[in-house]
Amino acid sequence: MIPYVLTDHSLTVVLDGHPHTMSVDAPNFPQAKLALIDQRWDDLPNLFDMARAIEDYVDGNIAIRNNTVYYRDEEIHNHVVDRLLDFMQQGLPYEPIVKFIDKLMDNPSRRSVEQLYSFLEHKNMPLTPDGNFLAYKGVKDDFSDHYSGKFDNSVGQTLEMQRNAVCDDANMGCSYGFHAGSHSYAKGYARGGGHLMIVEINPSDVVSVPHDCDCQKLRTAKYKVVALHETIDRPLQDHLVDDY
Repeated sequence: MIPYVLTDHSLTVVLDGHPHTMSVDAPNFPQAKLALIDQRWDDLPNLFDMARAIEDYVDGNIAIRNNTVYYRDEEIHNHVVDRLLDFMQQGLPYEPIVKFIDKLMDNPSRRSVEQLYSFLEHKNMPLTPDGNFLAYKGVKDDFSDHYSGKFDNSVGQTLEMQRNAVCDDANMGCSYGFHAGSHSYAKGYARGGGHLMIVEINPSDVVSVPHDCDCQKLRTAKYKVVALHETIDRPLQDHLVDDY
């Protein structure tokens, strides 16, 4: 028998002298509770191993070996692993993050792939069901961009330029390319009569994440304006967004 404490909110068990707690919203909680009721003590360690839980939960191109997640035998940065854990713990479908990884691996620049992780580590960067992510863009009162005033950022517009025309030097803060950023970065450009827009970006289109502004903005070759964010001081709250 394994010592345990079961409440309405969590299950705590003692394995090898160390307590382990699983919240009620964890994907393995029903299985762990059933194993407890059936006194299948040998099943509990695996159910409390989150890496094993992911391995059992996700199939296809993702594999886990020694607590490291791989995509087609290529190691994935820890942030993607953290986002996957967030999805599982909140009961969200894992397909969006798998699609995100697929698209990210299509990005031709290894440096862009690595830099994008730093950008997404900032909060309030939700994913969409098809594997894109949402960011913010502050624009002028007529929905044009602040830099040139030539690009229409009203809802429904898709803006695109040649990828090789976008600056890929992360050491250059202000340079050529379409910019978007975190909520805390972009809202400053929306004050004084402007607007805060939500834009959808395919990970494969990201070109660089400048080092200035604490990596809170990026340059991309393409994005789609999907919504006007009317509550300028409150960012999006969910990790997965399918309704604007």
